[in-house]
Amino acid sequence: MSASAPALPATGAAARLRTGAATLALLSLGHFFVDLYSGSLGVLQPLIVERLRLTLAEAGLLGGLLVFSSSVTQPLYGFLSDRYRTPLFSALGPAVAGLFILSGAMAPSYGWAVILMVLGGAGVSAFHPQASSWAAAGMARHRARWMAVFISAGTLGIAAAPAFFKEFLAAFGPSRLLWAALPGALVSAACLALVRPPAGAQSRPRGFDWQALKAVRRPLSILYFGVFFRSAVQVVFAQFLVLYLSRERGYSLHQAAYVLTAYLAAGALGGIAGGQLSAWLGPKRVIAHSFLWSAPLMSVFFLTPSAWGVACLVAGGLVLLFTIPVNVTVAQRLVPSQAGTVSALLMGFAWGAAGMIFVPWTGWLADRTSLHAALASLLVFPALGYWLSRQLPEDLAE
Repeated sequence: MSASAPALPATGAAARLRTGAATLALLSLGHFFVDLYSGSLGVLQPLIVERLRLTLAEAGLLGGLLVFSSSVTQPLYGFLSDRYRTPLFSALGPAVAGLFILSGAMAPSYGWAVILMVLGGAGVSAFHPQASSWAAAGMARHRARWMAVFISAGTLGIAAAPAFFKEFLAAFGPSRLLWAALPGALVSAACLALVRPPAGAQSRPRGFDWQALKAVRRPLSILYFGVFFRSAVQVVFAQFLVLYLSRERGYSLHQAAYVLTAYLAAGALGGIAGGQLSAWLGPKRVIAHSFLWSAPLMSVFFLTPSAWGVACLVAGGLVLLFTIPVNVTVAQRLVPSQAGTVSALLMGFAWGAAGMIFVPWTGWLADRTSLHAALASLLVFPALGYWLSRQLPEDLAE
């Protein structure tokens, strides 16, 4: 009897670990499909423009509204998820994103397309804050490493979106597009059945805790602007790289699309690598060296048109995205009672704000110079990010 008593805590710990691993797996799968659907508009936009006879301005507004509803509104959902702690925010996200975004692509009018895209973006926005604060919460150690798995799943979804929807439309045609929402709906059903708030979440204070945020405002601000600078490069390159390669370097659209896919996929691998490096070297070193080395690597791409330039672009994208899971995990550790809110600030709001500012700015500058010059000018942001990261405290938690 006495010899078997110590097994009870171990059994409980093992059960919590299994539950945490299952939650991580389901939310990572949900993240893949949420970002797959949110990244579908680039491929579906020509279909929408032709069917609804849209102007380019109307098409751009549709994309801008999707970015706004899927990213800039994330702090609101972060606040709500911290307040109510119901798993519905993350569980329903994949189904809502898939059903409404793909329905928006098949809408009978422009007005309906706008409404459905905004609703689909709300599913994307609602998913991210809660899912990112719960995904690695059940893992006892090295949460940055596990957060890297969750975040990289979303990056892979974005990278896969162009090829996935291109092949889906070729195989099944636009009339069956809504069937592509089925995997997201199945993941939502699994999340509804199995995902529960992590241990200890219900005992934390509910609602918005301004004092907790104010106490760490300096390191949190540095983390936010670091993500903002990184996103300025990542979002704009994702938006304009295919256009640049096809217009100014003579690539076919097929070749340019595969370069973009390689660049985005490398970023997903970079997130996983960054989480592991953070466990070995510490968060501050990973953040600083990510900014330090990404700019020189990506500069080679603009200095030479050879295959080595493309290889350096892909390597630069990998290094640049080392910081994604590290930033989010550190912010959650700084303000555990507001994990959803700070996750939304760093993952959604910073990304969306950078996109809404620098995508139009890059287009404006490219009209007056060239896409080559406009895209190359963005490499000033990793340099700013390196300077900023040096201001972080040395004792950041992993």
